[in-house]
Amino acid sequence: MVNELNAVVKQLGGRHTLGRNFSTVNQLKDAIREGFPTAVVEPLMSASGLTLKELAEALDLSPRSLQRRRRSGRLARFESDRLFRLARIVALAHQALGGTELAVRWLKRPNRALAGSAPVSFIDTELGARQVENVLGRIAYGGIS
Repeated sequence: MVNELNAVVKQLGGRHTLGRNFSTVNQLKDAIREGFPTAVVEPLMSASGLTLKELAEALDLSPRSLQRRRRSGRLARFESDRLFRLARIVALAHQALGGTELAVRWLKRPNRALAGSAPVSFIDTELGARQVENVLGRIAYGGIS
């Protein structure tokens, strides 16, 4: 669990961006509730290979709202929760596929295991994110996906 926590924090820009270290899941949960600093958007865009428009779609937000929010100090709780969900999927993709370039490509390409849709299009809901996690789990452990 600590490795997963560290991997997700890394996708969000680490201590430098988040402003503190996280050694427990509860600390990260509290940070989500407080709202992440808007600076987490850039490292997550870089790690996921998503444009601002693609990121907004994956988070079920309008690009304009996300752009406006980036100018303010903190993200709302629900936005932070969605960013965490995306960071978790990106971290799992990096781990299962062995690197950033492969993970970025996999997130954006249609996938038969997801009814021909790109994994990133599933991340806007928790249920969809879980489907993507299941596919990544099958990939990581040698299943067919």
